[in-house]
Order: sequence, then structure tokens, then C-alpha cells
Amino acid sequence: MTFLHAPYPAGRPRRLRVDDFTRRLVREHVLTPDDLIYPVFVLEGKKRREAVASMPGVERVSLDLLLPVAEDCVRLGIPVMALFPVIDAKRKDERGSESANPRGLIPTVVRELKKRFPELGVMTDVALDPYTSHGQDGLLDKAGYILNDETVEVLVKQALTQAAAGVDIVAPSDMMDGRIGAIRTALEKKGHALTRIMAYSAKYASAFYGPFRDAVGSAANLGKSNKKVYQMDPGNTHEALHEVAIDIAEGADMVMVKPGMPYLDIVRRVKDEFRVPTFAYQVSGEYAMLKAAAQNGWLDHDAVMMESLLAFKRAGADGVLTYFARDAARMLLNR
Repeated sequence: MTFLHAPYPAGRPRRLRVDDFTRRLVREHVLTPDDLIYPVFVLEGKKRREAVASMPGVERVSLDLLLPVAEDCVRLGIPVMALFPVIDAKRKDERGSESANPRGLIPTVVRELKKRFPELGVMTDVALDPYTSHGQDGLLDKAGYILNDETVEVLVKQALTQAAAGVDIVAPSDMMDGRIGAIRTALEKKGHALTRIMAYSAKYASAFYGPFRDAVGSAANLGKSNKKVYQMDPGNTHEALHEVAIDIAEGADMVMVKPGMPYLDIVRRVKDEFRVPTFAYQVSGEYAMLKAAAQNGWLDHDAVMMESLLAFKRAGADGVLTYFARDAARMLLNR
């Protein structure tokens, strides 16, 4: 494609930057509260609140303390809250059995949120790492290798349990082969045809997940192990398109790229190639870096928060999972 430009002085690009109203008039991409998904960490019990040391401003909270947060999301116009469980070590085992407990933490929280705030979308993580004693997203064989098909069977049970509780969106983040098709088939058979699937389609084996693993309590269990046999190699881009294509073909309604800013090139390639609802996760490590730099006075907190979120929109993301969601929504509304 060839673009024609008037030569200087007939062409002066700075004319369109001369004042605020003109800059707003010609702005190509904008961020609104509708673009935000707010991830939260929920604890068992009541009146429990725990700060996540590696994520300043982020807390693990019990359901009773989560309800005012949900109410705030509704008031701010944030469409969806994403739930991540913090499970007591006594409930963890090698198979992540607690993940499919209909009276477990996540189904209980989903039912209460949908009863009190039906207009707030609720998304749940489909993965076993918060529930396994070894911290991996799947079942292990005797050599410690992650079993694919056996893991998918457990993930299907987890997804069905969440759907039965009334969740709006299930989000498989495990990166097992074939899990989207298996979950979609099971949802259809059990009468959950309208339960949406947001697939973590291009999820990389990233070092940016550290604070999240601290928050959900899987870091200690994982130890020196890693997830490179199922999460993607950070050096690959074509593979991401292959993964996304498979998930769409298996019935994903939306796809996600994770992490976010270090992988904006992947977001752009996915959106350009498939033209489907595409999301990105501004992960815990990204959040922690910006927070730490701002606390040290090295960066303007609000300015870099908003600039980083706008970058996702510019790269092609339809929405962003971010721990900044409530702060960003407040700024947007106050404007």
C-alpha cells in the first residue's frame, strides 16, 4: 500500500498536534472501562485480607471482602472480573481434585457474585496449578512429565463445575493440547451452550509470572521446576498463530496472549490473521515492575499505567486483563 503525503510546507504533520481538541479529534485508538478485565485473588474463610508483597496494592481477600470490590467494578463500568483461587494446602493433591468440587471456593464465589451482581461478567481460570501439590498445571507421570489427555479429563470436570455454578466465561490457561475442543463438547452436552470460552491460546513460558505464583501459592510447590513442556517458547511467533488457529477451530469464542507488553507483536499478528476477539494479560511481573519504578520515583505512576494500557489497544487487543483495571477506570471516568 502506498501512502501519498504533501511535501513540506504544504504538509505539516504538527498541525494535527497543535491543541488538545485536535489531538482528541484525530486519535486513532482510545481506552475505555469497557476494555478492562479485573483479576482478583480470593481466599477461603471470612474477613481475611492478605497483601501480596510482590504486587503492591494487590490483596488476597475472602468472599465477604470481595463483594465491595465487585460492587466497585460495576460502578466503574468494568465488564468482567476474573477469579483466581488461593487454596489451603490441605486441599491440594497430585491430581488437583479440589478443582472439581461443586462446593469448593470458586463455585461458591461464582454463585454469590452472580446472585448479587448479575450485570457483572465473571470469568474463571481453568487450570490445576492452584490445586496441585506439585504446582504444575497438569497430572504427572512417574518421571514427572505432564500428562496431556489425562489432564484434559480433569480440566473438563473443572470447567463443568464452574459452568454449573453460573460462570459466564471459562478461561483454560493450562496449554494442554485439545482441551478447548473437549471443554466445548462437554459444555454443549451438559446444556451450557452459552458459556463462553476465552482460551489462553498463546501463553508463553515466561519469567514474568513470578508474583502471580506467589499470590496463588503455587510458587513454593513448583520449586525449581518449570512449565516449558507445555507453555510456549518465548522465541516463537509462528507457533502462536498455530495455537490460536487450533483453539478457534475447537470452539474458543475469544483468544488471549500472555504475557502482555513483551508480546505485543504476537497480539498484532493474532488480530491481523484471525480477526477474532483478542485479549492480552498484563501479567503480575509487568504490574510489579511499573509499581516498583513508580514507588522509587523513577516513573509517573498514572502516566505509565495509562500509556501501557493504551499500547495494548494500539497493538490490536480488544481488551486487557490488568491489576490496574480499577485505578485506570477511575481515571477514565474522572476525565
